[in-house]
Amino acid sequence: MANSKPWLSNYPAGMPTEYEYEKTTMPASLTRVANKYPQNNALLFMGKKITYGELETLVNQFARALTDLGVKKGDKVAVHLPNIPQVVITNYAALKIGAVLVMVNPLYTERELEYQFNDSDARVLVSLDILMPRVFNIKDKTKLESIVCCHLNDYLAFPKKQLLPLLKKDLYNKITPQEGIYLFKDLITRYSSEPVEDQSSWDELAALLYTGGTTGVSKGVMLNHSHFSCGIQNTKLMALPVTEPGEKVLAIFPFFHAAGFTQIQGFGIWEGVTLSLIPRPSAELIVDEIKKIKPNYLPGVPTIWVQLLENKDFCTMDLSFVKGFLSGAAPLSLDIINRMKELRDVDMVSGYGLTETTSLATVTPWGDEKVKPGTVGLPMQNIDCKIMDLEVGTKEMPQGETGEIIFKGPIVTEGYYNKEEETRENIRDGWLYTGDIGYFDDDWYLYVVDRKKDMVIAGGYNVYPVEVDDILYQHPKVLEACSVGVPDQYRGETLKAFIVVREGETLTEQELIDFCKEKLAAYKVPRQVEFVDELPKTAVGKILRRKLREQELEKTSKQDSQ
Repeated sequence: MANSKPWLSNYPAGMPTEYEYEKTTMPASLTRVANKYPQNNALLFMGKKITYGELETLVNQFARALTDLGVKKGDKVAVHLPNIPQVVITNYAALKIGAVLVMVNPLYTERELEYQFNDSDARVLVSLDILMPRVFNIKDKTKLESIVCCHLNDYLAFPKKQLLPLLKKDLYNKITPQEGIYLFKDLITRYSSEPVEDQSSWDELAALLYTGGTTGVSKGVMLNHSHFSCGIQNTKLMALPVTEPGEKVLAIFPFFHAAGFTQIQGFGIWEGVTLSLIPRPSAELIVDEIKKIKPNYLPGVPTIWVQLLENKDFCTMDLSFVKGFLSGAAPLSLDIINRMKELRDVDMVSGYGLTETTSLATVTPWGDEKVKPGTVGLPMQNIDCKIMDLEVGTKEMPQGETGEIIFKGPIVTEGYYNKEEETRENIRDGWLYTGDIGYFDDDWYLYVVDRKKDMVIAGGYNVYPVEVDDILYQHPKVLEACSVGVPDQYRGETLKAFIVVREGETLTEQELIDFCKEKLAAYKVPRQVEFVDELPKTAVGKILRRKLREQELEKTSKQDSQ
């Protein structure tokens, strides 16, 4: 290949093809914006406004609190929170003192929490009142020494602050401070707001963001401050380059995911925009927030767009204040693109990335006049991408032919925490082997057509079938089990379980689903169950998951053609 990055010629006019990164870390970017625009709103949360000056103050206070709890440079701080002000305060405070964040999905079950806390070596946890029962049940099985509990009403405007505990008794747990258990609001107010020395360092570890794999074992992706900063700057260059301080962005992507952490939280604060925090996205809540704050940029996954396009208020409201949409998690269909453009004819940027690439690695560039349904765009600045043969992964495939997508560049992780074998398997000579299958079209736009690792993306969440299978096999009536992703009009994909029941036993679909709900986060629970006499296997007895998936796709294709 004469030009190692042939897609650069397809960047929109005026978009830089090379870039020298500014070596500023996330906490340093907050300090910079707070000094320049102290009165600008940084966070909005259910009527509460927190300015950049106030956010910097809170970060300094909590940084001192964490230090007083014994957190030192390099220590792991687990963050078990939805998108509320405390998650931003905790993230920037921990990063500022050189600690390493461990981002934890609030939907995780006790089993999943126990594994992640232990795998990450987390010793301090910041969690939410309604999540604490799960934490208390497994605390003694972990290395956790200190737990900081946040309340939903810590940062609410009057009168919601006073009414929430009364109106939402089932979502509010009274936590009593005791040895090793602290209340966030009580703790933070004890400390001075004087500036804390910024110990964040460009080449040092900043966070562990967890992802799964073919073995079903969740892996902590090691991401340095440089990875996040380069990812943030790539977003500014190619995905949302026209933001200005004070503009508003809906923070719909959860911050415990790479996209939310980097593209929304990190980028938003870097640019000094106002982030409106959405703790649990729904069409109704999003529409209500749009009416209230009139956001300039609206991010979402395909299922969010489907929800919104089915919402009458959204489809009839004035969206003249919206400057752009940002979509991720799965390619957008032409129908969604066209319907969104009918409502507001602005750029709808779609991208593709992994936790291992600190989020977006490719994107349909801002200002691009091409409309290519199904594409995930062009590789971003300073990112290299190749399509390799599926068998060995050493032969680069010609343009137009499918193979495994691999990436190299300043946003690619150096490996997985305490997992040398998985690191060697997935990262070779600096190239990340994604396990995703794709190809470049004639214009060097990337298409993702399959997943070598059998991962399922259901409603924007990554689901790993092997992990689900492990739970299915724990049911005493199950002899064999295999789960696969099947097409779903709303979620993009959903999980279907194929079950061979033990001889002499009877088992219902609902009984199996209820069993899974006790052990898995809701988005991982199979939505469909099919009982079969046997599962397809190889000559050595390995279940052919791909064969089941092919059968389901064929069945769906026949139904669509009728």
